[in-house]
Amino acid sequence: MDFELSEEQSLLKDSVDRFVQDNYAPEMRAKLVETDLGFSRDHWKTMAELGWLGMPFSEDVGGFGGGAVETMIMMESMGKGLVLEPFFTTVILGGGLVAEAGSADQIEAIIPSVIEGNTMLAFAYAERQSRFNLSDVETTAEKSGDGYSLNGHKAVVYHGATADKIIVSARTSGEARDESGISLFIVDKDASGLEVQGYRTVDGQRAAEVTLDNVAGELLGEEGKAFPIIDKVVDAAIGALCAEAVGAMAEANEITNEYLKTRKQFGIPIGKFQVLQHRMVDMYMEAEQSKSMSDMVAMKLDLGYSDDTRKAVSATKAQIGKAAKFIGQQSVQLHGGMGMTDEYSIGHYFKRLSTLEMLFGNTDHHLSKFSSLS
Repeated sequence: MDFELSEEQSLLKDSVDRFVQDNYAPEMRAKLVETDLGFSRDHWKTMAELGWLGMPFSEDVGGFGGGAVETMIMMESMGKGLVLEPFFTTVILGGGLVAEAGSADQIEAIIPSVIEGNTMLAFAYAERQSRFNLSDVETTAEKSGDGYSLNGHKAVVYHGATADKIIVSARTSGEARDESGISLFIVDKDASGLEVQGYRTVDGQRAAEVTLDNVAGELLGEEGKAFPIIDKVVDAAIGALCAEAVGAMAEANEITNEYLKTRKQFGIPIGKFQVLQHRMVDMYMEAEQSKSMSDMVAMKLDLGYSDDTRKAVSATKAQIGKAAKFIGQQSVQLHGGMGMTDEYSIGHYFKRLSTLEMLFGNTDHHLSKFSSLS
């Protein structure tokens, strides 16, 4: 599948490509990974000034009214540089939940601040036992005065330690794994009883374990009816992650191809060996198929959310998860031992692609989900 970008979309792509080229050379990224923050607030400010943080939000709140295609364009370019700033967690996940579930007052209070770069968000959905099941929620929320009191534990909350507000899924009724009875709550970073333990993930990103002990939370949306909204926003987020993976795969292929042209054995570049040429062809084919799937799912998401869209999201995640694992592993293997070193960039692409294959459901999970929707 191929489609032509509009003039505005081409300008957006060029803008993000330039940002990545100027700020995400491997040595620059390595320095950011080693900082306590794990990304650059200066970069975040630049993203806000360029209008990227407002891309998917409506013009009514200061956004640009972009859709899934614009998100795909940005995430694909960011994937090429393994960008560390919390664009995905703040804008796509957190911002998406507020925009979909929030009241007019909540949207007005949060989204403009996100667009300006003053507020960062995180989504605490996963629990130790939940694996890929978004409805497996044991964290509880009970009414307390005018608000709610939250108790429980959330695992692997991406950018949870740097978020100004954490959006938490909690159960207000029903049994564990029931889709009904799940609600969303906004929790401030300095709320009493909130414990956030941040750490670096294997791919250089940042995540946190979040413990809630009688933490005050503000209800986001209707009580007990959050699951369909979570499902919708997560499917849009999966589309964004697929685009990021496409960008990372394309860059991994280019890095590997260049290495095969320069690494010599028996006096000739190893890229001259036919068996390695065939391997690269397989890698490029997987990347091209993934690109077509990513383009397709972005267009479907822009047409509206339906069962057909859900099927497309799972089909795309399954294909791209398979391709990401294949290209990541083959890239490292073709580099030999040096591909596993921190000093060489291909290993970092391998780690990020391995993580993307798992986020919000691995290949097997989405194959099963696709079958159940068919």
